[in-house]
Amino acid sequence: MARRTIAVDGEKWEVSPAGRVTVYGRDQFGLIFEQGTGSQRRRRVTHFSPVGARSPDRAFAELSDRELLELFRQSQPAWTAPEVSYAAH
Repeated sequence: MARRTIAVDGEKWEVSPAGRVTVYGRDQFGLIFEQGTGSQRRRRVTHFSPVGARSPDRAFAELSDRELLELFRQSQPAWTAPEVSYAAH
């Protein structure tokens, strides 16, 4: 699975496609933002609608770092998302 790293307010976050398909099929994909490891790991989740490619990895590759930062700002904590089984961290 593809992964990228972005800087958010001076902190590095890894981002990758969630791998879970939403009810919208190929019209919407989930992204998982992760920082840290173990009990210190923080996760956030968001969804986006691709403009070009309709496969998760290709649509993810088409996102610019600026778009990923915007999506991070719209993301929600992992405990609110089924993509990570509503995990607290």
